[in-house]
Amino acid sequence: MPFIRRTLPALALLVALCATPAATPRAQGLDIATANIVDLTHPLDSDTIYWPTDTQGFKLTPIFKGKTEGPEGYFYVAFRFCAPEHGGTHLDAPYHFAEGRKTTAEIPVQRLIGPAIVIDISAKAAKDRDYVLSVEDVTAWEAEHGKVPSGSIVLLRTGWSAHWPNKLAYLGDDTPGDASNLHFPSFGPAAARMLVDRGAMVLGVDTASIDNGPSRKFYVHRIAGAANVAGLENLTNLEQLPPTGAWVAALPMKIAGGSGAPARVVAFLPGPAKTP
Repeated sequence: MPFIRRTLPALALLVALCATPAATPRAQGLDIATANIVDLTHPLDSDTIYWPTDTQGFKLTPIFKGKTEGPEGYFYVAFRFCAPEHGGTHLDAPYHFAEGRKTTAEIPVQRLIGPAIVIDISAKAAKDRDYVLSVEDVTAWEAEHGKVPSGSIVLLRTGWSAHWPNKLAYLGDDTPGDASNLHFPSFGPAAARMLVDRGAMVLGVDTASIDNGPSRKFYVHRIAGAANVAGLENLTNLEQLPPTGAWVAALPMKIAGGSGAPARVVAFLPGPAKTP
């Protein structure tokens, strides 16, 4: 892939510039040019899961598709797409739940690229679909891997992406327009506060929300938003990431004034790189 070979050195420089002194040694030693790249993003299509209160979903409408006119006509296609901010793999801006905090376009890109840690609660979530990450879960992770570094992108693996795109299995309820009976795991408020206090830049999860399904007060969103910490929701392939050592780039559409946006989220792991 010549394009990838040309762009990787520039990306390596970008990652180096975004590095924080608190980054883990393994992340600092990652060679982007030889890294294994993992896509953490679900595609946007007619099966994409959106927050149930939105009933429109993703729409892709052809503007033109086919051969242009004339003797030298050629194939050309273009579409118009329409979608809510909050659905599929996307970013929640702090402004989503915190008045006066950063909108989607205002988040510094340096806070969206950084060393990732992965906390795995999939075994507990399999037994309790409303499970929330606890302070004890975080301290258990730290006992094995060290203190959560400031400047981390914290990813919570619940195993829920295996249910995608089955709305009933993924959300716990598939009633159109109704978000009152959802059941899926996520962060707990006390653990979220702990992670924000540790200096987490982003909280991400492979479920529909950084608050769990039954949440009505959305404390995790409010805690994160107040601290100008972005959220990533509906991630996938977290089982391919190690607990430490990966870098993540989470780049949303730069919507001015937005409360969120679809995002392409990728992870870079220590090599050897896999051929696409």
